[in-house]
Amino acid sequence: MFNKKSSSGKSRNYLGVIALLFIGAVFGSVLVSSFGYVRPALADVQIGRKTPPIINQDPQVTDFNNSFVETAAKVTPSIVQITVISRADNSKNPHQGFEFFFPFQPDVPRERQGGGSGVIISDDGYILTNNHVVENATEVTVGLIDRTKYEATVVGTDPLTDLAVIKIDAKDLPAAYLGDSEKLKVGQWVMAIGNPLSLSSTVTAGIVSALGRNVNIIKDSYGVENFIQTDAAINPGNSGGALVDLHGAVIGINSAIATNGMTGTYIGYGFAIPINLAKVVAEDLISTGKVHRGYIGVRIEEVDEDMAKAVGLDKPQGILIQQVMEDGAAAKEDIKEGDIIIDVDGHTMDRPNQLQSYVASKRAGDTITLNIYRDGDYITRDITLKARNEEAADNTVAAKEKKEKRKDNKVVEASFDNLGLTVRNLNEAEYDKFKVDNGVMISKVKRFSKAANQSLFPGLVITEIDRIKIDSVSELQNIIDDNKGKAVLLKVVDQTGTSRFVGMEIPE
Repeated sequence: MFNKKSSSGKSRNYLGVIALLFIGAVFGSVLVSSFGYVRPALADVQIGRKTPPIINQDPQVTDFNNSFVETAAKVTPSIVQITVISRADNSKNPHQGFEFFFPFQPDVPRERQGGGSGVIISDDGYILTNNHVVENATEVTVGLIDRTKYEATVVGTDPLTDLAVIKIDAKDLPAAYLGDSEKLKVGQWVMAIGNPLSLSSTVTAGIVSALGRNVNIIKDSYGVENFIQTDAAINPGNSGGALVDLHGAVIGINSAIATNGMTGTYIGYGFAIPINLAKVVAEDLISTGKVHRGYIGVRIEEVDEDMAKAVGLDKPQGILIQQVMEDGAAAKEDIKEGDIIIDVDGHTMDRPNQLQSYVASKRAGDTITLNIYRDGDYITRDITLKARNEEAADNTVAAKEKKEKRKDNKVVEASFDNLGLTVRNLNEAEYDKFKVDNGVMISKVKRFSKAANQSLFPGLVITEIDRIKIDSVSELQNIIDDNKGKAVLLKVVDQTGTSRFVGMEIPE
């Protein structure tokens, strides 16, 4: 009995153990699989989904994406990598003091290696790039997208626009299509293609952030800055590369970046030279090795609100002519100081660099038409542009006649508290010093006053008010008293003989 009973109990125990083991195995498999601890063999691994997710494929999205792909494929072969060996002499660096836009370089003359990018503009080897890429170059090497390399020669440079043309001995090259930068709009998609940080054939995308930027990187009074601003990433090495639209047309030559001055790398914005300007410069450099740029022969300034009121404009617009250069193009065509240029050849002009860029796209001998606001009327004048070296001839006879007309006024001083301005009569020595034959001297300017807000300061000479010449403090007093509650136009001259106009509203 005992043995039989024990055998039966043992059987039940075995069955229970087996059941528990089976349940544990099933439960363990489920648990382990849930945590991903059981993996298939390597041969059984499938990357990604077996079937694509169901997504509504918008044809417009597909076309938009393909625009970037096709543009990159089309333009990249036209962009080259430029390596330069040059003799650095930063004492002559036109960008010195503007490390916000160009990486810092020690002021130690030495041989160095640098580089940038370029755009093939002809199938026989002409390449457009930046002047600062090849400046002072002793050796220039060009690398194409197919990894072939060529020695290049510098055809010509134009520091005033930061452009240059180089040439390689090659045929059947993929020349880029050069577009029309006049048609650019803020917000338009663009791509920057170049070789930043020695990374060849790099493409970045962004939009046109602004047009007509003047960032003061060309240290020359005749420098032309009318940059296209973009947030497409541009870094050192992109200089000379292409800014293109989504049709594959080059609309700018990348030239400068906004940087923190320490790393010299991109922090948000880059700047490109409009291709319309670059085309004219390139054509001149290729044909003659230098630029035959035309000039109007005027010094200009933006019109602010006070200036607009002073001359009778409904709103600030146009560009004020501060000075007409003797023997310049404008001096021969009835252009006067104080005239306001509203448009040129039908193109509206509101910023000085906008006018400079447009005129820089013309050549000496070309004729342009100015629409001018003068004394409440609109007039037109045709001007034949002249080369720079024909301007500013000395007129010694006229200077002698002016000196004979000078008067030795008694020193009388008066203050205009409502303007924050104190003036006095000139003495004989000051007529010679300021190269004027009439006027009154600004002797004091109160801080934060209307005069200070208009950038007037002691040491300037007021020669005219509303185009009326001023010979004494009393004349100035009479005109100001007669124009209370109105705006007047002052003409002031500094110690260098440079004049400018200032609009100022006279309080009641």
